[in-house]
Amino acid sequence: MRMRYLHVKWKHKDPGAPVQIYSEIGDDSYERRKVEIYKDGRKGFADGDEEAGGTSLGVMPVPSLKEIAAQPEYEVKEIPVEEFQRIWLKRR
Repeated sequence: MRMRYLHVKWKHKDPGAPVQIYSEIGDDSYERRKVEIYKDGRKGFADGDEEAGGTSLGVMPVPSLKEIAAQPEYEVKEIPVEEFQRIWLKRR
């Protein structure tokens, strides 16, 4: 299975929502692993076996980069696996 990796900056004023989201997405467009980072520095994460910090994997397919970028509150870019893995290893 080929994976793709996204980094999303979410611009909003809700203190209870993450400001950065890192996602590993499978061929079927569903998230496999995710790390959310909040403005205060705390992190939540999820994979197929574990959920922590209020984070869970999406139940719908992740939209295309173009669709996400069309929303003004999001800045999105595809990142290399190494960048995602670095964030994943620091999730706790």
